[in-house]
Amino acid sequence: MARAVAGLVGLISGEIIGISTEYFTAHSYSPVRDVVKACETGAATNIIYGLALGNLSTILPIIMIAISAFVSYSLLGLFGVSIAAIGMLGTLPIGLTIDVYGPVSDNAGGIAEMCELGEETRTRTDVLDAAGNTTAAIGKGFAIGSAGLCALAMFGAVITRIQGGDKTNIDITVINPLVFAGLLIGAMLPYAFSAMCMKSVGKAAADMVVEV
Repeated sequence: MARAVAGLVGLISGEIIGISTEYFTAHSYSPVRDVVKACETGAATNIIYGLALGNLSTILPIIMIAISAFVSYSLLGLFGVSIAAIGMLGTLPIGLTIDVYGPVSDNAGGIAEMCELGEETRTRTDVLDAAGNTTAAIGKGFAIGSAGLCALAMFGAVITRIQGGDKTNIDITVINPLVFAGLLIGAMLPYAFSAMCMKSVGKAAADMVVEV
């Protein structure tokens, strides 16, 4: 039962990471549209807004990885962390299959442009290419999330091997799930606060440009 729960935790965390990635990368949601709107006032506001949203997108995935590591370790130790990583990768084959769609539609758009087809054709291929880019980003989110859990499990395996080899008691607290989760969240906080600051600066700069 504990193994099933650990795998389910990883699966749910991966899905939430995927949904978060889609929200920040799909053209149908406000973050991408905000960046598009920032382009109207110049390159500076565009760069500031893009960096802010990129940093902001790290918050939810890091929290989910930390929760997955803590819950799975509490259930089965480092083996539970490995099971959670496998659960997070459970839907990755589907994501990678859909990811192939992006280059196909992108090449179709290039062929349409080289053949000097109508603007309507290029508009349709651009929409398809945007969908392919979103699926590519979602796949990377799954891979990076599971990599964090695998890193914890592999580090724990190394420490276990060392302790079993020379019978010494090595106190490496980073394999403690609370410490590991705290490290992740602590590393995420500068990105979160800088994202909020840069987003506010970008809004103020855009208003100044419009006013001038």
